[in-house]
Amino acid sequence: MYIDIKNLDFNYKNSKEKTIDNFSIDIKKGEIIAILGESGSGKSTILRLISGLEIPSSGHIKVDNRVLVDKNNFIQPEKRGVGMVFQDYALFPHMTVGQNIKFGLKDMKSKEKEIRVNEVLNLVDLEGYKKRYPHELSGGQQQRIALARALAPRPSLLLMDEPFSNLDANLKGKIREELKKIIDKSGITSIFVTHDKEDAINIAHRVIILKEGELVKVGSPKEIL
Repeated sequence: MYIDIKNLDFNYKNSKEKTIDNFSIDIKKGEIIAILGESGSGKSTILRLISGLEIPSSGHIKVDNRVLVDKNNFIQPEKRGVGMVFQDYALFPHMTVGQNIKFGLKDMKSKEKEIRVNEVLNLVDLEGYKKRYPHELSGGQQQRIALARALAPRPSLLLMDEPFSNLDANLKGKIREELKKIIDKSGITSIFVTHDKEDAINIAHRVIILKEGELVKVGSPKEIL
């Protein structure tokens, strides 16, 4: 399996109850996984554990046979090769679209960076937007730029936290379709969390139901929903 997560446990310092309780999942390369659950179910914490923003009390996470964390190892977030699209997109307002995308391209020469920026802008169908600023973009365009920035360093895994929560309800269907096409075209293995079953139905290959930190069910959208 491309991603191997086994027996993850985690609880926040001020909480007596486990936030994540014995969570395990195997994910194939190129698969899109939705973690579906109510607020407080622990779904965003799963992303934080995978990205390295939190440390599990037990269990392990491996990506492409590389150990990201176990009882003896912990790889820092910036060295994990994991791309993250945050709920609020987290674009730098003082930087242009091109500068935002270049931000994570640390080990490239200037010309290589320009080529990669053009590649990912083409991927998200926003080729002419390189010199614009975030405030000049619609919510859907900002989301696609955040996705382009996450994909630019060629991560081994893409994580998305409630990717549609800031979008107008009338736009959601269109943006879902666009996001699915972009992820399929890139071929990147992806995990996103949502509380909206329509997101899971329209994008995911498999859906995980999380309740109070425990995996309750896993299967295809049709099987689960």
